[in-house]
Amino acid sequence: MASRYRPGISIVGLIYIIIGVFIAWDRGYLDAELVRRVAGALLAIFLWFLVLLGVDMTIDA
Repeated sequence: MASRYRPGISIVGLIYIIIGVFIAWDRGYLDAELVRRVAGALLAIFLWFLVLLGVDMTIDA
């Protein structure tokens, strides 16, 4: 019986990324301002049609 390929990230890959983010935050490579800027950029990329309609994608905290 053939097995199906399931695209996506495995649980091991997810844990690897979470640990990497924690280590980067702990060592000072990431900070709250950078996370806000990246989140705003990702929102603008995925919701580009709202940007064209004049919606501001900045995240203020």
